[in-house]
Amino acid sequence: MTTRVLVVDDEALLRTAFSSLIDAEDDLEVVGAAADGRQAVELAAGLSPDVVVMDVRMPVMDGIEATRQITSGPGAGAPRVLILTTFDLDDYVFEALRAGASGFALKSRPLEELLAAIRTVAAGEALLAPSVTRRLIAHFTAGGRAPAKAHRGLDELTEREREVLCLVARGLSNAELAQALRVSLPTAKTHVSRILTKLDARDRTQLVILAYQAGIVTAM
Repeated sequence: MTTRVLVVDDEALLRTAFSSLIDAEDDLEVVGAAADGRQAVELAAGLSPDVVVMDVRMPVMDGIEATRQITSGPGAGAPRVLILTTFDLDDYVFEALRAGASGFALKSRPLEELLAAIRTVAAGEALLAPSVTRRLIAHFTAGGRAPAKAHRGLDELTEREREVLCLVARGLSNAELAQALRVSLPTAKTHVSRILTKLDARDRTQLVILAYQAGIVTAM
């Protein structure tokens, strides 16, 4: 199955480089390219890509607002957004994740890593490694930000599911969840899947953000 990709960056050279790299892969196809956030929103609506590779700092409309608009549909229906950034764990990255992005990739890293990131996001898996997730939460909880209003779906979680959500938010992988809960790996995956459904979240990255916003994770 081919993953349809929309490339968004205000630098023409980077758009061309990213597009050429992605199109050279048998399982990936670039269906469009945009130079700013507004174009990205319009093309995403018309082309229905699976993944949007999104720059953050752009004219007309930045990547954060574009991400918010693109991902505003139902949990499983909208494209997944992969944020491209120059700086690891800056405020722009966090705001983009809160806006609905599924993860981020650094422009400074080898382009081959971008391909792996696109495939990971397309599959709905956690793009952020556990260590990066821990750093992300620690970075922003240390800033003293007040938690947002609790997500209404949290009330539907069982006590066990809330425990699992807390562990996911702290960056545990499925294997680590299974070990911590003393259950099988399939059982751990089932817990995560049910939480994703109840919270209408696209992936584990969104669970991390929801848990932080609800104040479930306040310190690392």
